[in-house]
Amino acid sequence: MSHQHRNSRTRGRALAGGGAALALTAGLLGFSSLAPTASAATWPTPNGSRPVTATIPVSGTVDGAYTKYYGAGDLAGDGQDEGQDPIFELADGATLKNVVIGAPGADGIHCKGSCTLQNVWWEDVGEDAATFKGGSSAVYTVTGGGAKKATDKVFQHNGGGRLNVSNFAVQDFKTLYRSCGNCSKQYKRTSSFSNVEVTAPGSRLVGINTNYGDSASLRNVTVIGDSGRKIVPCQKYIGNTTGAEPPTNGAGPDGVHCLYTSSDILYK
Repeated sequence: MSHQHRNSRTRGRALAGGGAALALTAGLLGFSSLAPTASAATWPTPNGSRPVTATIPVSGTVDGAYTKYYGAGDLAGDGQDEGQDPIFELADGATLKNVVIGAPGADGIHCKGSCTLQNVWWEDVGEDAATFKGGSSAVYTVTGGGAKKATDKVFQHNGGGRLNVSNFAVQDFKTLYRSCGNCSKQYKRTSSFSNVEVTAPGSRLVGINTNYGDSASLRNVTVIGDSGRKIVPCQKYIGNTTGAEPPTNGAGPDGVHCLYTSSDILYK
């Protein structure tokens, strides 16, 4: 688990949806790599619900048919405490698709190696939505889906490899993606985000460590409800292996670590 940038706020946040609701077509098929993302969202209606008292292991491909899974018993936590277990744990090469994760969300999803998350929706992010823990050659693919109410992070990258996120929506969050700032073992981490819809409030889209050679690319990002442009697209840090809070190291496009231009981000 990551130890950085924990937030002391409680989970008592108001649902920041309402008129600024996210808008993705049910299957995320309305996105074009050349056009802005939608600005009005339709979150899937869960097809039944299932309490989860112990982490569900996933290997191969599992289709949840839009069942809502939520933590119960030992997985009933929804706060920011470290060391929570996930609802799902994906083996190397596994695919999880068409799933809704409700509240309590525990620590969402863990990927032990390369994985694919397709049309996975988090209604109320617990500790993190998904944590990526594979090695240097791992590839993690997130396509479709969305996440709401993330007091801290949506995607936590603790291992190595590359994360590719496309056709995703996020609303009411602190950080969409963080390359672990103080894990005991650090890696060079690469990430890309395309056709992403962001609805304020939020603090930053991505946080990366320049001293380990991280890079993040942003393409076709639509930001809704942030007229003051307070959400930082790409925050740079100096990471460490000691567990200390990593200091910031500037922000904004630089052609090396933060790979985007002003035309890649559309404000609505």
